[in-house]
Amino acid sequence: MKFVTDIDKKKYDTFVKKHEKSHFLQSYAWGEFSYKARNLVPHYIGLEDDKRKLVCVTLLLQKKLPLGYSYFYAPRGYVIDFWNKELLTEFTNEIVKYTKTKKGIFIKIDPDIIWKEYNYKDEEVEIKDPKEVFNTLKGLGYKHLGFTKNFETMQPRYSFRIDLNQSMEEIESKFNKTNQQRIRKGRELGAIVRKGTIDDIDEFNHLMELTESRKDFLSHDLEYYRTLYDIYTRDNDIALYMGSIDCDKVINDYTKEKEGILPEIEKLKNTENLSKSNKTKLKELEQRNEKLNEYIKEYQKAKDEFGNIITLASQFVIIYADKAWVLYAGNHNVLTDSCVNYTTYYEQMKYCKDNGIKMYDQFGTIGDTNPNNPRYGLHIFKKKFGGDYVEFMGEFDLVTNKFMYFVFTKLVPIRRKISRSITKLKRR
Repeated sequence: MKFVTDIDKKKYDTFVKKHEKSHFLQSYAWGEFSYKARNLVPHYIGLEDDKRKLVCVTLLLQKKLPLGYSYFYAPRGYVIDFWNKELLTEFTNEIVKYTKTKKGIFIKIDPDIIWKEYNYKDEEVEIKDPKEVFNTLKGLGYKHLGFTKNFETMQPRYSFRIDLNQSMEEIESKFNKTNQQRIRKGRELGAIVRKGTIDDIDEFNHLMELTESRKDFLSHDLEYYRTLYDIYTRDNDIALYMGSIDCDKVINDYTKEKEGILPEIEKLKNTENLSKSNKTKLKELEQRNEKLNEYIKEYQKAKDEFGNIITLASQFVIIYADKAWVLYAGNHNVLTDSCVNYTTYYEQMKYCKDNGIKMYDQFGTIGDTNPNNPRYGLHIFKKKFGGDYVEFMGEFDLVTNKFMYFVFTKLVPIRRKISRSITKLKRR
């Protein structure tokens, strides 16, 4: 085998897209984006056979540290047959030699290998045994960083994945009934769902900021999203979906319904000796009338503040090869009863299905499913779409400089925590 570096973009992406372990985080574009948005240096490396045919590759992102040191990260890498022990060993040895020439102190990987999987009925799904790979990695010196339960790692250890090889009817049949009702409600209210463009990034960023303040997480800035959109629309696909509501339409629909039930209310009120069933009917109609008044006021207030057409939901989906990942999703603080976010989610999922996508990843949830977990609401929202609940193997560090690794793992988390707090304060 020959170790190769600086692999040509076309050759690299062609290999990755055809591989079982293809992932947008291992795409050539993710390296370009990481360099521009995060100042990480991308390295496209691999092994070739005697016929100069690639047999494995990886995107390595180099983070430069003080004193000329660096660490390297292969996000959801490597793109390799992890069950081929001989190949994995040879590739590991070559990567170690390569990174040492650049004063690398460790190599981090978090393979796209499922540790456990459960279907929408919470039944465990039979998968290819990951323990063999786990033991091979440990034997090669990779240090497993534990079976974390939340978002402590570089990439989420848990996610929901929907198999789009099924028919849309099969997919929908696995949705939670509440989700089905909410999707229908969004449609009935006339939710406007469209595929966005670069001109919608400002609005998307605004919704992400609103979601950040509500959910207490740290999102990215406008330039980050602009850069991501720009780079991924060159050779791949980004489905930026925008979900809006027409306030006038909703107000008019509710007003018509109100006009239809008021005469019935008056008729029942003027009827002597109402039967028990009619008394119940009158009460229900009065309650519905009160609700309609509340809805009309709510939509009128939102219209006065934000205009007639209000963007309520936006979702950023990256498509690479035959897979899709819902990377970011932001929602407005108003008119949440419209369920536009559910309808938008459904429409962009259907878009992926209609465009030949086979795997739809909701990209991130929790392993600690205690209702008191601040991320529990996110977990339940994604779970209700009926995907398989997957747990990934987790992170491994391959240490190449023990002393500097010790310094890095002790001091950097403190620095990151301080930096994160400062960023939050600035945003606020």
